[in-house]
This record gives sequence, C-alpha cells and structure tokens, in this order.
Amino acid sequence: MKIDNLIENVDSQIINIRTKSLDVSFNELYDMYTDDELVISPDYQRLFRWEEEKQSRFIESLILEMPVPPIFVIEIKDGVYELIDGLQRVSSYLHFRGEILGEGTTEPLQLSGCDIVPELNGLTFELLPKPLQIKIKRSFVRMEVIKKESEPSLKYHMFKRLNTGGELLSAQEIRNCTVRLLNSKALDFLDECSKNSDFKAVINKIGKSSFKMKYDQELVLRFFVLKNDLQSYKYPVTEYLTRYLEKITEGEIKFDYKKEKNIFEKTFHIIHQSLGSSAFSSRTKLNHEKNDFVLYFYDGITIALARVIDSFEGFQKFSELSEAINEVKFGEVIQSYKTGSINSLSKRIELFSAGVNSVID
Repeated sequence: MKIDNLIENVDSQIINIRTKSLDVSFNELYDMYTDDELVISPDYQRLFRWEEEKQSRFIESLILEMPVPPIFVIEIKDGVYELIDGLQRVSSYLHFRGEILGEGTTEPLQLSGCDIVPELNGLTFELLPKPLQIKIKRSFVRMEVIKKESEPSLKYHMFKRLNTGGELLSAQEIRNCTVRLLNSKALDFLDECSKNSDFKAVINKIGKSSFKMKYDQELVLRFFVLKNDLQSYKYPVTEYLTRYLEKITEGEIKFDYKKEKNIFEKTFHIIHQSLGSSAFSSRTKLNHEKNDFVLYFYDGITIALARVIDSFEGFQKFSELSEAINEVKFGEVIQSYKTGSINSLSKRIELFSAGVNSVID
C-alpha cells in the first residue's frame, strides 16, 4: 500500500511541473535580452563574477564549436523567460556583444587569455572578422524551459538542484536567488536589517569579501533562527537556516516582521553601545584585540541579549555590561563550549545570559 501511494505521489509531482526543450542560438538569446524577453534579475546579475579571461575562453569555445551545457529558464509569462541557471555563460556572451552586466563591467569584453587560438586576444566583437561574428552568433545552446503552468514550489526545488555553472556561491547568495522564486518579502527584510548602522558597526570585521558574498545577511538570518527556533537546531547548519527561511516565506511559521525588526534593532544598539566594533573579536595571549569575527561569540551574545531586550529600556550601564560580557568571553569556562553542537551552543547562550542578567537584575 505504501509503495502504491509512493508511485501516486511521484506521478502527481510529475504532472505539476511542465517543461519543454528548445535549441536557440546565442544571437536569439541576445535579441531576447535586449527585447526584454529574457530577464536576468538584479540578484542574478550581482552573481556575474567570471573573470574576463574565463569569459574570453568561453567565447573562444563558441568560436571553436565546442559543446555548451544547457541553460535553464522559467516562463514567467507568454514568451518571456527568466534565467535561473547558465548566468555565467549567457552573461559572458552578452558582455562580449557590448551589454553591461553586473558589478565591474563597464565596457564591452576584450578577449584575453585565449590559449587555443591566442590570435583572438585583444579583439572585441566588433573587431572580429565577419565570418567569426556570424559563427559565434549562430552558436546553439539547449534551453530547458520550466513552463508557467508549473507549480511554483516545484520551480524552486528544481532550481535548488541545478548545477550553478561551477561557481562557488555562498549559502546566502543561493538563498537570495532560490527563495525569491517563492516570495521576496523575507529576503527583503533580511536585506533591510543588514543595513542597520549598529549591526554593520559590530560585524564589520567579517571583511569586504564576506560582505560581497552576503554573509552579513546570513548573520541576520542566523540571529532570527537561533532566537526563534533553537529547538530545531541541527547539522548541517546551512540547511537548518534555509529551512527556517523557507517556512517563513511560505507562511508555515508565523513571523511578525515589525516586532522582530524592533527586537533586532534594540539588540544591536545595546551591543554597539556597550561593546563597539570589538563585540565579537577575540584576544591574543598578550590580551591584545584581534581583527577577527568569532561566530560562537556572536551566537551567544546576541541571543542572550535578545531574550531580555525589554529589560534594557532606558539602560545606561554600558560599561558594566561590557565588563560582564567580556568576563564570559575571555573566561576559562567558555573554552569548553566552542564547538557547533547544540549542547555547546545552548551552554554559551546560558553563560552569556548569566553575565547579562547580573547587570540588569
């Protein structure tokens, strides 16, 4: 009986997702893009990060008629598609044709790093001999279309399973692309919170590269997940965070955006006022502050404070709070609870809570 139900469930999901395959030339893709029939949303454009040499070698492979992996699009309305996989390849071609895409592209691509036909180096599309221009425009790629009649949640899960062109995207960048297929409200909320001045000041030591890969937004998400759903905590943490975000997005978990934002802002204001930019930093053996960001400090301090944030109304004893938190941070007891297990995490929160409560009691 269970097997029969399993087969029925599989069949019903197959019915819910509709696809078709098309062979299109890169020139058709270019025309579709310039005619607003192929949409590359801002979130995807921010992920266009192939170096120009890698872009150039892809163009060289088109000229040499090498096979190209398929691209995936979603039909968002009749004849209009949104690109969900194949960004690096499609954007490289568009860049070569003179389109300005993503961060850091300000002019048409000039080929460099071509190692099979080095004579191509230094050329732009306009400088290519006419036969090569025609050859590259007529290069074909298989386009897999997820039709608009498909179930939205299945579009989302299909995207999660696609190969993202070999790019090493951060977990939050992938969430920003995939979850938006369901609904963008929660993602917009994370983005808004990440711009809070107190929050930015105390996590600044994560570094520029981490900001670029949206780690600040992941830290916002992590705060809300640990605060609201610690009982579900488990490895892998990336999936744990993603599942909570999915549940918020689909309404499976109630999330009071106004109330949660208020707690977030109050919590990080207190952290900024009492601990400053060294809030989540460690120290050397000589007691000098390091230029680092310690995640287990972040978890313990933020959640301990958030749990009693209403007790800080009119609070002014910032130096005493700083002393109490630092006593825990640099004490011996916490050294035994630095791992990512639920027991260690819970114990860290408990230790910081004791320190915080000693000041507000």
